[in-house]
Amino acid sequence: MSEPTTVREATFDPKVKSYYMLGLLFISVISIIGIPLLVITVPLGLLFVGRWVDRLRCVLTDRTLEIEKGILTRTESTIPLEKITDLQMVQGPIMRMLGLRAFKVETAGQTNPAGAMMMLVGIVDAPEFRRAVLAQRDRLAASAEDAAPGAAPASDARADADGVLVEIRDALLRIEGKLDRS
Repeated sequence: MSEPTTVREATFDPKVKSYYMLGLLFISVISIIGIPLLVITVPLGLLFVGRWVDRLRCVLTDRTLEIEKGILTRTESTIPLEKITDLQMVQGPIMRMLGLRAFKVETAGQTNPAGAMMMLVGIVDAPEFRRAVLAQRDRLAASAEDAAPGAAPASDARADADGVLVEIRDALLRIEGKLDRS
């Protein structure tokens, strides 16, 4: 199998650092204990948030969406395009104020019942990136259909499934008959 070809790489708006810092400040103020710790929290937050955003990477290839993030613990996710079921755009009030959007990736069979498999905040021109991902997913699906011309039509597949079900039913009836005799 050949190496995937990069179709598009996302860039992140520098304002995403402000968004994360506002969240950190909000949590510090709400927790009351965090207020005196702001002297330590703000400089550390600026250092770590800046590094975290600088290490964010999201690349659309011809077959996958590859996402890298993290500072101490690096996370690299490769999401096959055919598994993507939804790409949501979210924009809360603070995001609207800063002109940012969140990009949520949901997949078929995801194990996270609370929501998206992956969420990225601050992709520059997020709606266009979303359209590019969906278009590439559709191109991949169309090429897969073209590559499998010998695939049975849906009506043939249904007839095959019905035949298998009839065989299973007959086998169960034979087993049941043998159990009744004993």
